[in-house]
Amino acid sequence: MVATNKALDALKSIGLNLYERKIFVALLAKGVATAGELSQIASVPRSRSYDILESLAEKGFVVVQPSKPIRYVALAPKDALDRTKDNLKIKHEEMVERIDSLKKSGVMTELDSIYKEGLNMVQPFEMTGTLKGRHLINQHIGQLFKKATKEIKIITTEDGLNELYSSHYGSLKRISKRGVKLKILAPTSETTPVKAFSEIADVKNIAKPLNRVFTIDDKHFIFALTDDKKVHQTQDVAFWAQSPHAVKSFVEPFFTNAWAAE
Repeated sequence: MVATNKALDALKSIGLNLYERKIFVALLAKGVATAGELSQIASVPRSRSYDILESLAEKGFVVVQPSKPIRYVALAPKDALDRTKDNLKIKHEEMVERIDSLKKSGVMTELDSIYKEGLNMVQPFEMTGTLKGRHLINQHIGQLFKKATKEIKIITTEDGLNELYSSHYGSLKRISKRGVKLKILAPTSETTPVKAFSEIADVKNIAKPLNRVFTIDDKHFIFALTDDKKVHQTQDVAFWAQSPHAVKSFVEPFFTNAWAAE
């Protein structure tokens, strides 16, 4: 039985590449097979089939049978997914532990030193970048928020204000408690968390959304290049720069004029 494109796309969505998908489906159809048999059934180069099967075994999709020649056993799809899920959880937990250990180790001091030395040689115009995807944009914003020491200024849309609440409210609340000033300019309504933000920030209503703009300590700024109402979150794009000059000469006047106009 040949798998449908829908089934192959579903396997792709959980991280299997094209050859892995073909080999796995071929093994499901065969039950038990050698790498050579599977490469022929799946139309995958024989030289690649061994690595692919090793990868599938590591991920939890197949079982290796220690025989000559080596044979591979198909797991029931549900069992394969459960094993893969468990393996991913274990790997994730192990990686989190390694990252936490690294952050507490002396290696971190060395890496920070290398970064700071390198930063001294970087020209201001090089500290820029394009961020694509709402998740990545929010990650970057969150990282900059945590580094704030003086003031964060935000212009956003109604949807942007709701997302700011769901993604960053807890962090902003902690930041405000350590003395960082927060200013937010956005369209407000009964569906926006104005009351919650008013407890930690100076919030002002704006009649029409201007854009999504963030400045942190008059040093960093993020400027949305797409309309959050017109693009899918995966296609959302923003521009980031670390430039006190740009903030002072362009972003700060823009924020000040917008704030005074309301």
